[in-house]
Amino acid sequence: MKKIFLYLSAFFISIIVFSSCSGGKNNASVSNKTGYAYNQKANGGFEVASKFKRGIGEGLIEIEGGEFIMGGSAVDIPGQDLGNYSYKREVTISSFYMDETEVSNTNWLEYLNWIRRNFPTDEQYYYEELPDTLVWRNPLSFNEPFVNNYLRHPAYKDYPVVGVSAKQAERYCVWRTDMVNEKLLRDKGYMNSFAVVNGTATGKNAPKTPIVKSEKPFNTDLYLNGQNDDKGPKAKEDLNPAAVAAAGTAPTGKKGAPMATRNVRLEDGVILQPYRLPTEAEWEYAALALIGNTKNQNIEEKKIYPWNGLGITSAKKRTRGQILANFKRGKGDYMGVGGALNDKAAFTEDVKSYLPNDFGLYNMAGNVNEWVADVYRAATYEQADALNPFRGNQFTNKDRDPSTGALKADKYGKPQMVKANSGKKQTWEELQASKTAGGETYNADQRGYRDEQSPLYGISTLVNDKSRVYKGGSWNDQAQWLNPATRRHMQEDDSSADIGFRCAMTMLGSSEIKASKGFKSKR
Repeated sequence: MKKIFLYLSAFFISIIVFSSCSGGKNNASVSNKTGYAYNQKANGGFEVASKFKRGIGEGLIEIEGGEFIMGGSAVDIPGQDLGNYSYKREVTISSFYMDETEVSNTNWLEYLNWIRRNFPTDEQYYYEELPDTLVWRNPLSFNEPFVNNYLRHPAYKDYPVVGVSAKQAERYCVWRTDMVNEKLLRDKGYMNSFAVVNGTATGKNAPKTPIVKSEKPFNTDLYLNGQNDDKGPKAKEDLNPAAVAAAGTAPTGKKGAPMATRNVRLEDGVILQPYRLPTEAEWEYAALALIGNTKNQNIEEKKIYPWNGLGITSAKKRTRGQILANFKRGKGDYMGVGGALNDKAAFTEDVKSYLPNDFGLYNMAGNVNEWVADVYRAATYEQADALNPFRGNQFTNKDRDPSTGALKADKYGKPQMVKANSGKKQTWEELQASKTAGGETYNADQRGYRDEQSPLYGISTLVNDKSRVYKGGSWNDQAQWLNPATRRHMQEDDSSADIGFRCAMTMLGSSEIKASKGFKSKR
């Protein structure tokens, strides 16, 4: 019996050894093409992440993508051009993330506070990011109290921010990306702790030497390019054989010797993707939330709102009769009769009011309209690609120092962007020539006009290259605008008291979130 046990032990050990050395597709330690081991200095230090677990950004919800009929939920709106939104087309949306709620006043005040704290003397920066609170001012209505109170008073702290343009919303997304990635890196110890007392860092991720505050705020792109030198106690070991540990400050390895470290790289799978505005197609798909009506790839019930049914009140037993969105029920009816208010809001309401849709998203109809990333064209549905349709690409690249490869940054520590100069990878000779001569820029603009503004703008059209789509209906709209297929436009640098926004993020890896029976994908 003892001999049999030894044979079996040897057999299983041999299986384990063979499987660990075979270089199969699930083995990230050895190349299945060359046989060289990864993550070893002796083999040149080529590093491969052993595993990747998809992380979700703060405030976001997973949206599993799929096929749907864009414009398919549209209903006739008297007096409106149906060509703007009723062209029905089958498209597919990749899985992505979207904010559970609209961005609130508190969220925006956090942004303003950061600007004041990091750039205390830059009045222009602060002023340009202030929402236009004058959007509340109307000649024939008494809304003046909202001009001073809506953004800052705690009574409205969780209400959606309004008076922000599409360009301001995009800049907020950039700021939020850097804030979230910096916190992630510091919390995990890849960078040093935030806490500093009398020049000395405290906390579990504190270094032994004082932190020297960076001249400019953290930026994700500059960090990934190695231009931010703030390595924490759990910084990644640099396996490059030529790497040298920094004298006196480097973390120590297992044997107590100073260890060469490096910044986290994109290949490590730690850094989150940028926050951004959702595309129009993503927004419409997420608002409809047909996932709740889908069984075995069949949609059992269509929708004209983010909820089921033709009505605007809940039919569920627990919430029966409750108004499902914040909108204007009639020309002069903004909230119902005193003592029995319907949506309980004359203007905006808390971003977590009303019932979420089947994706778990709040206020995808009503409260405020929401900016999306697309430039407005009436024929977008007809012309755009069937996979992830989008109109508005203006391709840009990060500007680099041609001799060092360092990213050029502006006075706020953000990468400077230049127009893309090619639609494909250039030859080395072409690349060097473009660095010295400038070269021609690559223009892939398919929005409809290549000029800044149509010469007929203001005469026979209000559509130009700064016309941006907004969707969703608002407190100031009647029920027909709550349909996810409806689309209107406004200039990207204008703002309104009934337009806000929420952020989205690209999802990397498999599009599948909920695994099908009998099949499990690697995420």
